[in-house]
Amino acid sequence: MNHEAPMYEFMGLWFNLSNVLMITVASIIVLIIAVVCTRNLSMKPTGKQNFIEWVMDFVRNIINSSMDWKTGGRFHVLGVTLIMFIFVSNMLGLPFAVVVGHELWWKSPTADPAVTLTLAAMVVGLSHYYGVKLKGVGGYGKDFFKPKAFMFPLKIVEEFSNTLTLGLRLYGNIYAGEILLSLLAGSLAFSTWWGTLMAIPLTVVWQGFSVFIGSIQAFIFTLLAMVYISHKVNHDH
Repeated sequence: MNHEAPMYEFMGLWFNLSNVLMITVASIIVLIIAVVCTRNLSMKPTGKQNFIEWVMDFVRNIINSSMDWKTGGRFHVLGVTLIMFIFVSNMLGLPFAVVVGHELWWKSPTADPAVTLTLAAMVVGLSHYYGVKLKGVGGYGKDFFKPKAFMFPLKIVEEFSNTLTLGLRLYGNIYAGEILLSLLAGSLAFSTWWGTLMAIPLTVVWQGFSVFIGSIQAFIFTLLAMVYISHKVNHDH
């Protein structure tokens, strides 16, 4: 597992080419799913249209659990995009990993803290933007001093902790899953015949468990994203 990331420098900035590749792949897959499932829409949905409508209803219920639909409806597309992109990203590294030389090219992009923390920072940034947009600068600023003025420093610390926990929770779960799968794959490749026999069922079981964990983490990230946004846009917070 001591594989290096393929790095590239451009104008003084370093880019992880594996992250660029895998984010692009995940985005293309989500786009294809969206296009295929929304072609030839009908009033009585069947097949692939049922799937995309189920996803949209699922996210609608997530939003309704944290804010009223009049306010939260504007975040529906954001929620659908988040849950689909994160789910697909979580799944990409499960079937296999591609290593060229000592560089790891194919993995789950969410197994990198730079990706998950960027997603978390985007969500927190959007929560502040819509907080100001929907409540005004004054109404938004007052929330940092509720219920008492001494809460202001704690509210600032909370903003940073929300970003860290949202991003690191997703990263930790996906990265740990890929580490264990790599160890099991190593057992298959280099162990004795009886070790291989033991590793095969463990690998299959862990693959299934990783699919479950990846699905749950996509749900949790989207749920917390909507909760954080609701705390900024709802007038009762």
